[in-house]
Amino acid sequence: MAEALDQARAGRDAAGTALVAETRAVVAAAGAMSARFRSGGRLLAFGRNGGAADAAHVAVEFTHPVIVGKRALPALSLGEDPSTLPILGRPRDIVLGIRPAPDDLAVAREHGMLTVALTMGRRRPEADHVLPALSEDPLIAREIHVTMYHLLWELVHLFLEGETEA
Repeated sequence: MAEALDQARAGRDAAGTALVAETRAVVAAAGAMSARFRSGGRLLAFGRNGGAADAAHVAVEFTHPVIVGKRALPALSLGEDPSTLPILGRPRDIVLGIRPAPDDLAVAREHGMLTVALTMGRRRPEADHVLPALSEDPLIAREIHVTMYHLLWELVHLFLEGETEA
């Protein structure tokens, strides 16, 4: 039992350390997102492989800020299916894919939307910003993704308040 706990702890520690190494990538993604929000863009979030609930959470975070004084930003959850992106999306929008399939973001990129991918393990889909949770364990990856999208939310607001980009 102790060995299993040690392995679980080591996996979480490694993924957390890897997240720290991605700090600049998270800041760059937030800067690009704030520029899109500033120009009237919306956040369109979807999640594959259990990520649909996280996509809904992201949309709620952006549209209903829990911190007094933070402004609501336009966001929609597409659930688990990004197939409506060509219909709903506009060139100034942001598409956030949580554990996207390799080709999920291609249409969004073709239409000029900013693409941000929260990935699991070593997968790297084509996206403007790829933010990996370096773990093959879906529960650990989800913890990292939750941390990442909360960091994105906070940083986007900081950039919008300062009216500067990263």
